[in-house]
Amino acid sequence: MSDTQQPETFEFNAEMRARADQIIARYPEGRQASAVIPLLDLAQRQSGGWLPRAAMDHVAKVLDMANIRVYEVATFYTMYNLDPVGEYVVQVCTTTPCALCGSAAVLDAVREELGVGPGETTEDGKFTFLEVECLGACVNAPMIQVGDDYYEDLDAESTRKILQAFRRGEIPAPGPQNGRKGSEPKGGPTTLTDMVKG
Repeated sequence: MSDTQQPETFEFNAEMRARADQIIARYPEGRQASAVIPLLDLAQRQSGGWLPRAAMDHVAKVLDMANIRVYEVATFYTMYNLDPVGEYVVQVCTTTPCALCGSAAVLDAVREELGVGPGETTEDGKFTFLEVECLGACVNAPMIQVGDDYYEDLDAESTRKILQAFRRGEIPAPGPQNGRKGSEPKGGPTTLTDMVKG
C-alpha cells in the first residue's frame, strides 16, 4: 500500500451509504461486522477500483470495528486492490484446471497485447494485469475476469480480441468464447439424449 497515493478522507456517497445500510440490515443486531466484505467492495467501487486506507477506516467506523480487523480482511482477499488500478482489471487464472487447458497461452497473449507483466498497469492507465488463483470457472477453462465479467473457453486469439475490444471502448459479450452455452459439454450431450415420453 503506497502512502503517496493515499487520500486523507473517505466517506460513502449517498448511493453507496444507502446500499451499505441495506446490507447491514441483513445481519442480526450486534453482528454488523459480518457486512465487512460487501462494504469493502462498495468502498472499492466508489474509489475507482481500489481501497485507500481512509476507505477501510470508514468501513471500520460504519461497522463499529477496530481498523486492524478491516485491514486483515482487505489484505487477505485478493479481490481487494490496495493500490490504484487501471480502468480495466484483467485477471488471468493460472490454477491447475486453467493451466491444463492452456492458460499459459492466454497469459502470454495478455502480456503481449498490453505490453505489461502481471502486477503492472499500462502507461495510459487503461489496463491492470493480474495473475490470480482460481476464479471458480474451472469447467470453462481457461478464463479471465475483466471487472465483474468472466470470459471463458479462451485461447490466445480470442483473448487478444477481447482486449482489443476493450481498448476500442467496447464491452465484449462475457461467457464462453468458443460458441458453447454456459457449461455444457464441449462435444455436446453424451447422455440423456433422447426425450422420454409420458
